[in-house]
Amino acid sequence: MKTAVLFQTGKMTVTQTEKPVPGSEEVLLKVMACGVCGTDIHIFEGHKGAADNPLPIVLGHEFSGIIEGLGEGVSGFSIGDRVCADPNVMCGHCRFCQAGIGHFCENMTGIGTTVNGGFAQYCAVPASQLHKLADYVSFAQGAMAEPLACCIHGIDMCRVQPGSDVAVIGGGMIGMLMLQLALLGGAARVAMIEPVAEKRKMAKTLGSCVCVDPMTQDVPAALKSAGIDNISAVIECVGKPQTIEQAVAIAGKGAVVMMFGLTAPEESMRLLPYEVFKKELTVTASYINPYTTGRATALINVGRIDVSAMVAEKIPLEKLPALLADSVQRSRGKYIVEPWQE
Repeated sequence: MKTAVLFQTGKMTVTQTEKPVPGSEEVLLKVMACGVCGTDIHIFEGHKGAADNPLPIVLGHEFSGIIEGLGEGVSGFSIGDRVCADPNVMCGHCRFCQAGIGHFCENMTGIGTTVNGGFAQYCAVPASQLHKLADYVSFAQGAMAEPLACCIHGIDMCRVQPGSDVAVIGGGMIGMLMLQLALLGGAARVAMIEPVAEKRKMAKTLGSCVCVDPMTQDVPAALKSAGIDNISAVIECVGKPQTIEQAVAIAGKGAVVMMFGLTAPEESMRLLPYEVFKKELTVTASYINPYTTGRATALINVGRIDVSAMVAEKIPLEKLPALLADSVQRSRGKYIVEPWQE
């Protein structure tokens, strides 16, 4: 099969490898779509993602496809089923799994991060990690279940209530998902803070009441002029110290500041404890997607979330190495790899 293998930092090669054989309680998945995530870029560039990443490895943890083979003991699925995958396999036995916080599992297997993933034509996946897609859902949409599941975990922690005001910093794929989830959760108004005009336009289309360009506008003044003067949740989706600091600055009384964007491990930020005290802020973060992939798949299956508008391009596997190396191209939006595209 055709496979994109990351051999070392910055060196990915599309090559031929053996098709995997599904083991006990695994399926052989013909991968039809796999999203390119910021984590893939971090690993490609030699930075640490959510876990340690052995090399060589086949990346790709946002994927969907068609079941082509069943390992021994698989039930509930059939050959030909259209499915998406939750890539984070918890052991179920360690102290964190037993405590109901399995995303901190001491023996976590990450498909596409610690073992071979979806940037290939086939992948062996535990059947326990699969969720069925509706017949009318595209594979590209199905591949977005994983990032949407991560966002659901994050939005759960934001305590969005009906009638509240929310701000999202960063209008990439994740920011657009967070915008929609905040509205679904009952937010009266969601502000998008994003420097790229095309992304601000998309945010407006998806329901943002006001879009602010932080490069040319005074953000607090722009929010105030829109009638937003006590933001109950600020969701930072950039992963830069300066945008996290901005999130704290614009948060209202009793607000949640969600640090959702992934920073480099060595980066630090300046936090004024008195400001946190004065506004009684909850400053928190969200780690992967515990127990939320089923909810994400349900939202995609019934069309409650638009996971397609922010896709820039669907590309063949051969174009993936150049894309990961090109920050200008990546900035256009979300890319979907289709391993069977010629």
